[in-house]
Amino acid sequence: MTATVGVPGGPVRLLRETAFRRYWSAQTVSLVGDQITLIAVPLLAVLAVGAGPAQMGYLTAAALLPNLFLSLPAGAWADRRRDKRQVMVVADVSRAVLLLAVPVLWWTGGLTLPLLYAVSFLVGVFSLLFEVAHASLFATLVRRDDYVDANSLLNGSRAASFVAGPSLGGLLVQGLTAPVALIADVLTYLASAAFLSRVRLPDAPAETGEEIRGMVAGIRYVARSAVLRAVLLGATTLNLFNYMFAALFVLYVTTSLHLSPGSLGLVIGLGSVGGLLGAVLAGPLTRRIGIGPTAILGFLLFPAPLILVPLVSGPAWLIFTVLVVAEFFAALGVLVLDIAVGSVQTAATPPSLLATVSGFKRTVNYGIRPIGALIGGALGTALGVRPTLWIATVGALLGVFWVIFSPLRTMRVLPRF
Repeated sequence: MTATVGVPGGPVRLLRETAFRRYWSAQTVSLVGDQITLIAVPLLAVLAVGAGPAQMGYLTAAALLPNLFLSLPAGAWADRRRDKRQVMVVADVSRAVLLLAVPVLWWTGGLTLPLLYAVSFLVGVFSLLFEVAHASLFATLVRRDDYVDANSLLNGSRAASFVAGPSLGGLLVQGLTAPVALIADVLTYLASAAFLSRVRLPDAPAETGEEIRGMVAGIRYVARSAVLRAVLLGATTLNLFNYMFAALFVLYVTTSLHLSPGSLGLVIGLGSVGGLLGAVLAGPLTRRIGIGPTAILGFLLFPAPLILVPLVSGPAWLIFTVLVVAEFFAALGVLVLDIAVGSVQTAATPPSLLATVSGFKRTVNYGIRPIGALIGGALGTALGVRPTLWIATVGALLGVFWVIFSPLRTMRVLPRF
């Protein structure tokens, strides 16, 4: 059986629903803060603590390691919590407290790389809890036929955060220092918690049974689903190489291409306008060429433009322009990819297994990210940063081969589990 992939006027209608609007507002404000952190913490490590290629790999890996070791048990645990919204509120508040510790440590002269690794790891733990609970809350708040429209709204906010967050973060770092920039993220997490606490929609009943049994059921379900299996393997391949790239990107553009923090923020912010376009195009694309082909297209559109990063050289204006173009089309691609794939994954999974399956996917897909970051740091030290970026950008294109020969190729509408 199948489901439609969005109806005309769906996004506007969803925003008129109070519960969804508060949920969407929480996500929107938190995403802006996340983007500030993504640029402020690496810049803090490079400019204030003196991190090199290997240390940047460790820092990126620290934030991502919880996904490798804790995603599956966290998902099984979240599936058995009656109030998943409360899990998300606690996660928001905890992340705010942890990030507030960074400027406090810096101002008192106690900030070191090991402490920055520790804070990044713990923030990653609570981000993981937030995301696995979010998978179930999304299905509770959103009707099946509205999955693409709801994902377009959420990812549209994500795209807007890509525009505002890095630009604001880069300017805050340049004008007020990186620790001060993190305070903005603290405030966004608190605002997100306030919005979520006002969502008045009953969660789905908690599942009963042992968590270990739930974990096994989640793994078995993904392994048996040709659609979920192909998407997971494709995304995992893409993320392995993309996080080799991510671990070295800030270091490369600031030390080799000589961009200032403010210019880096503008590159990411201006380039991220492409994400807004991707969020707008995803719905019409799914209706025109089908949800599966749209997802496959995203697997190509996201990584291909990043080849321009190690390719570019020349005067400062050319480097700035080419980096903006690379970021623009990569942002467009990742939004098309995430909207299509996120809708397929939710539609293809039973509601009772959403958090557990989400946890398993994060174990593999997100768990590969710290491995990619560590490999990127090691190769950057051994081969040089630019050769490693070439390996990472070309290698990320291999992910499409998992999905192009899967049922996604002929999938026109959302599947049913």
